[in-house]
Amino acid sequence: MKIERPTAADYPEILELNESGLPHVNRISVDDLGRFAAQSHYFKIAREGGRIEAFLLAFAEGAAYDSPNFLWFRDRYPRFVYIDRIVVLPSLRRSGIGRLLYADLEREASAHAPDLTCEVNLDPPNPGSLKFHERSGFVEVGRQHTGGGEKFVCLMAKKLSV
Repeated sequence: MKIERPTAADYPEILELNESGLPHVNRISVDDLGRFAAQSHYFKIAREGGRIEAFLLAFAEGAAYDSPNFLWFRDRYPRFVYIDRIVVLPSLRRSGIGRLLYADLEREASAHAPDLTCEVNLDPPNPGSLKFHERSGFVEVGRQHTGGGEKFVCLMAKKLSV
């Protein structure tokens, strides 16, 4: 498996993969993806045999990004890297791909910030993601409603060695 930065040619496959993660990630357009890629701190894919099996997108505190969860962290943490989304092919979940992408992200993020942050849906529930993040060393630091009350999330952070 190869972990690498995507190109614009990969965007259609990334968007299709993103759709498989609904409702735990939000739908995005190709224009959104291009904007996100341009301002991301980390945007990589896991590729095997020519197929994209997962991707991870994260922003640093200075990004021009208006996600309410990102803004929650920006109001409270001077320096951080925020995991906006990770999506793994449904047939490959729990195969270790997520751990590989997180390890790669942590290596890069630790040179920038002391905290890695994210949110996990409590409603609609995403118990697999919550367990994954807890096992990975993330702790709950807050909760909030988003999406006009459609979602309730657990905000999480992990200290990095910088």
